[in-house]
Amino acid sequence: MAKTENFSPSPCVLIALYERLHAAYGPQHWWPADSSLEVVVGAVLAQNVAWTHVERAIARLKTSGMLSCEAILAVSHEELAERIRPAGYFNVKAHRLRNLCMFLAGEGGLEALVGRPTAVLRRALLAVNGIGPETADDILLYALDHPVFVIDAYTRRLLARYGLASGTEDYEILRAGFERALPADVALFKEYHALIVEHAKQVCRRPPRCDDCRLVTTCGRGGVA
Repeated sequence: MAKTENFSPSPCVLIALYERLHAAYGPQHWWPADSSLEVVVGAVLAQNVAWTHVERAIARLKTSGMLSCEAILAVSHEELAERIRPAGYFNVKAHRLRNLCMFLAGEGGLEALVGRPTAVLRRALLAVNGIGPETADDILLYALDHPVFVIDAYTRRLLARYGLASGTEDYEILRAGFERALPADVALFKEYHALIVEHAKQVCRRPPRCDDCRLVTTCGRGGVA
């Protein structure tokens, strides 16, 4: 039984799981965005909502010329909230977007952050009101190319069904477990996380569609919701 205070997977186990996912779904080339700032905005809007809703909100920002920190900070809270309404929780997310854009503006923009140490950047992002570990790590990995492993609900579900963890471990415990077991490879971390998301969206749902799953023969808890 997985212990909630520890997550120390074998590198071989995690690599084998990655290879099975890659064989099943192929390269994902995630995150879908036209710029690093679009990744940042998407990371905030993606909190607690399906990606299709995020795409609609980003499209509305683009068509109104508001997909920049300068534009987001220049408009009223009400106007920004209305633009991102499709992403849900739009009032809360408008505040978070503005907080993050204020931080980026104060630091000299995204480009000024690229060469800074990962640990320093992560602490700074987590200090921004409304930015939690998953959002910070999305930004670090996909917008700034830092080797951090993103943990989300899909990852927890897959780990639990494979019997590798309980799925209720602290975020930092799971993140550290992946980062200890795998080489610090940005491309690998991006693909691995994206493949987990794709697998969860297609078959490893709640409830799971095990009859359609190409990994079911290696899943120790296949069919368990």
